[in-house]
Amino acid sequence: MSSFDKREEGFERKFAHDSEMQFKAEARRNKWLGAWAAEIMGLEGDAAEAYAKEIIKADLIEPGDDDVFRRIRQDFDAKGVDQSDHQIRRTMDELMEKALIEVQQEA
Repeated sequence: MSSFDKREEGFERKFAHDSEMQFKAEARRNKWLGAWAAEIMGLEGDAAEAYAKEIIKADLIEPGDDDVFRRIRQDFDAKGVDQSDHQIRRTMDELMEKALIEVQQEA
């Protein structure tokens, strides 16, 4: 195997590892985000856990975070929750930062 092939293989492994870490962090962030939104909407116990799982699944609809944002925005609007788009996105960003740190520490 040439040094070029070894470098290419190394880059592929790093890409796969980074992609896995990103996926895990996003799933964790979405779980926490779902718990945050559930609390604001007054959900507790099993209902709050089920809602958090729904938010994790919502992220599988399309690439990026817009599907998760739209789901929470719709749910807040349906429940009459007064949260700005900025607050939702800021919470998403804060929880993502926390999730990335936690996933990296576990790796």
